[in-house]
Amino acid sequence: MSQALLNDLKGRMEKSIASLEKDLGGLRTGRASADLLAPITVDAYGSRMPLTQTANVSVVDASLLSVTVWDATLTDAVEKAIRESNLGLNPSAEGNVIRVPLPQLTEERRKELLKVARGFGENGRVAIRNIRRDGMDSVKKLEKDSEISEDDARRLSDEIQKLTDTFVKDVDTHLEKKETDIMKV
Repeated sequence: MSQALLNDLKGRMEKSIASLEKDLGGLRTGRASADLLAPITVDAYGSRMPLTQTANVSVVDASLLSVTVWDATLTDAVEKAIRESNLGLNPSAEGNVIRVPLPQLTEERRKELLKVARGFGENGRVAIRNIRRDGMDSVKKLEKDSEISEDDARRLSDEIQKLTDTFVKDVDTHLEKKETDIMKV
């Protein structure tokens, strides 16, 4: 019972880290990254679709992305979605290939991105702490229902805290790495 609880909590915390990685991956750091366009959705075939389901995104060099649209009729919709994504990008289409140059980041913009990244990090920490709270509540319930002893409850609570500390450090590591990327000139 206790191992199943720990495995469940660990799985949920891993999902929180994956979500944090996705959020941080969408922040522009001055270097081209295919992940930059991942959150963009395109009006295609009567519905909203992720850009990655309508085109292939590749990195040409440090400041240029190339988006190859699979269906040429969607080129205008993909270009419009990139332009309106609030990422400050100005794409240009050539046939079914869209070139997306990445402008240099200003110091002011870098500081704004740091604030956003730190917000993502704090959200990640909060999510992990909420998962810990759920786990601690489950332990208290198991102890109250006499399914585990008081000593087992204490041991399990300690293991949950260790797991939480590990994942919070992981959040901090991801955040430090992203902050370094953002501040590189």
